[in-house]
Amino acid sequence: MLSYRHAFHAGNHADVLKHVVFVFLLRYLAQKEKPFWCIDTHAGAALYDLSKGYAAKNAEYQTGISRLWTRPDLPPLVADYMRQVRALNPDGALHFYPGSPQLALQVLRKQDRLRLFELHSTETELLQEFSREAGHRVAAQAGDGFIGLQSLLPPPPRRALVLIDPSYEDKEDYKRVLEALREGLERFRTGVYAVWYPQVQRRESQQFPEQLKRVQAEDWLHVSLTVKAPVAGGLGLHGSGMFILNPPWTLPGALREVMPYLVKVLGQDGRAGFGLEFELA
Repeated sequence: MLSYRHAFHAGNHADVLKHVVFVFLLRYLAQKEKPFWCIDTHAGAALYDLSKGYAAKNAEYQTGISRLWTRPDLPPLVADYMRQVRALNPDGALHFYPGSPQLALQVLRKQDRLRLFELHSTETELLQEFSREAGHRVAAQAGDGFIGLQSLLPPPPRRALVLIDPSYEDKEDYKRVLEALREGLERFRTGVYAVWYPQVQRRESQQFPEQLKRVQAEDWLHVSLTVKAPVAGGLGLHGSGMFILNPPWTLPGALREVMPYLVKVLGQDGRAGFGLEFELA
């Protein structure tokens, strides 16, 4: 929805899960010399100042990235993600948090390309400024990422990571994600598709993982992180999930190691936990 601003949630527990997985997927695709594209359908702003504005209002980063900031026991998967965040905070204090576009730019190589979509007018201005500063490897468009995605598939190098993470404030987003995946697979069967979704007390959210599994019978992975019990009678975020189509074969093992750690560090009560299931070809 046009009222949604991701800055309210920058660096929270859901961003930690999403971006730990995102960095892993980027690294995996970069293992081969052949170039690839990263396509972000709901890019938001590229960078968030945690000390002011929307990010400071609810300070959700304090239940996410802040809990990891000074820990000396980071698993390798989390440590790689944290290195990307620390690169933006060279004085050692946590001031800035990278959105997915900034993370991708830091990990992508000179031969790779980043394609971004954003519908919110203010976020689009920030994103296009980011694109201009980043140079020819990055292109940002103002518009509906669900529609824009299909115009880019298949990408010229026939290798791509697609990140789909709308706000889901509009319940139609759940249907549109499923449609985007089905159409995307028709156009580009071998792409890696990464979907983020919120755990909230809404029927659409609770049914979503099972619906995602039916998009493709095999070659999928579902990981979820619950940090607390649902708020009675409310729609507050109590966790989130990532669903990957055509995941790397190494991802299940990496997540088995890191998810118990994230539950320990980010969990807020006795209901904290994680889920991990997959069906690989």
